[in-house]
Amino acid sequence: MSDFQNIPDWVTEFPGAVTVCDTEGIILSMNKRSIQTFESDGGSQLIGTNVLNCHPEPARSTLQQMLARGEMNAYTIEKNGVKKLIYQAPWYKDGVYAGFVEISLVIPDNMPHFIRSTT
Repeated sequence: MSDFQNIPDWVTEFPGAVTVCDTEGIILSMNKRSIQTFESDGGSQLIGTNVLNCHPEPARSTLQQMLARGEMNAYTIEKNGVKKLIYQAPWYKDGVYAGFVEISLVIPDNMPHFIRSTT
């Protein structure tokens, strides 16, 4: 299986980590940034393994519930002084829930926040 199987060309070198799993949590694909991010855990060798095995409690139980219910999850983290936005959302194939996509983006320290008016 190719490391980038079923990933559109633009996603392969997208600067955020993109990881895709099925409804059971089996990792289907990872872009280059995802492979680099998880290199110490096996990198591309994680494709075909279960994402649940990569998460300790309580994150594992949260992820199990998300997979079962097909619910979106978003949060921020800071690790080794680097802040990230983690966005986990269901993906669909032909209108049927097919698993989750996780996108991990580094958040700049001084990121502006804008409030837009609807008028």
